[in-house]
Amino acid sequence: MAAFWTKKGCLQPSVIAAVLASTLIPLVLGACTSTSPTSFPISRLEPLQLDGRTISPGQAETMAPTPDLLALDEEMRAFVERYTGDVSRERQRLMMLHRAVKGGGVLDMQYDPFAEGSARETFHRGAANCLSYASLFVALAREAGLNAHYQWLEIHPEWSRMGDRVAVRLHVNVTVRLRNGEHFMVDIDPVPSRDVARTRKLSDEEAGALYHNNLAMDALANADLAQAWAHGVQALRLSPDMPYLWVNLGATYRLADQHRAAELSYLHALELDPRDHSAMNNLAVLYGMQGREEERQYWVDRVDTYRESNPYYHAWRGDRAGELGNWREALHHYERAVRLLPEDSQLLYAKGLIHYELDELKEASRNISRAIENATRRADIETYQERLEAVEQAQVAGV
Repeated sequence: MAAFWTKKGCLQPSVIAAVLASTLIPLVLGACTSTSPTSFPISRLEPLQLDGRTISPGQAETMAPTPDLLALDEEMRAFVERYTGDVSRERQRLMMLHRAVKGGGVLDMQYDPFAEGSARETFHRGAANCLSYASLFVALAREAGLNAHYQWLEIHPEWSRMGDRVAVRLHVNVTVRLRNGEHFMVDIDPVPSRDVARTRKLSDEEAGALYHNNLAMDALANADLAQAWAHGVQALRLSPDMPYLWVNLGATYRLADQHRAAELSYLHALELDPRDHSAMNNLAVLYGMQGREEERQYWVDRVDTYRESNPYYHAWRGDRAGELGNWREALHHYERAVRLLPEDSQLLYAKGLIHYELDELKEASRNISRAIENATRRADIETYQERLEAVEQAQVAGV
């Protein structure tokens, strides 16, 4: 019996700390896009008031300069030439470059969740998190003549143990498209496909915004509100349409006791994405601090509505019940999840596993077969088929 999965990601809820995993796999994930309904000039942001001083948006550029994340030096160019220079086929060039970056005998790039930085810094340091590894590989791949881009992965939501807070985790890796139409993902810390809600290609500017956001969250964790705000402003200067960047800036304002500016930041995040539950949660917290109970309750109710209509919330509750061995309760939660998303192969497969635990082999076989019919990734299909064979053998043995 396969264990229930744990959800993993490199970017925290409204916090992009980074991680990437070095695996090269065909890309089969879907894409999504979002657009901003209105613009909000960065120059109109409320200055940060801190310890008797005022920090303006213009000062943020000096306090938190934006590096060229993809710049190469001569040693890096020589590295690319050494391992890919005489390779004509794109696919082989990609494989050679990947082995050279990750291989123990060459760069031997290691994962370190705190290893921020540009491609050049990462190359010489030998350690990377997901975002810095993506910068390194995109820079080297483009030097090798490959069509490489940053890619954003949103992980299925996770709830706290009380089930009252939702955390959307994010992850960044690299997508490479070959001229023959093949797509590949390169990742220093791969996320299981079943955990990925959606993906989209990131522009270089958006990656720069995530770099600033990571540094902003690091500064916030160290109670350095000035640097957190400066990096948050720079992140928005590069990518003003990312809702969660506004949520993070709002958190900085709130900690600086600038509640009106925090409220406007959260509300603008919701203008960009009306379903942004992180912004909703933060508004509920802010209004609770201010004693605005009616408004706080409105956003609490909105979060509850989102949670109850989200199949992954019910799957989360099923996972928790399964961890405790409460399989009948787990089945109840997964039945609700599957009703909300009846063609999701991962939910169907998990439901089949619960039936197996309950010795309901016919239902286990039916659900796993449906999971196979709806699955799109070969690795998932192979896993499901292997489990289905085990269930069918158990059925024969029980006859």
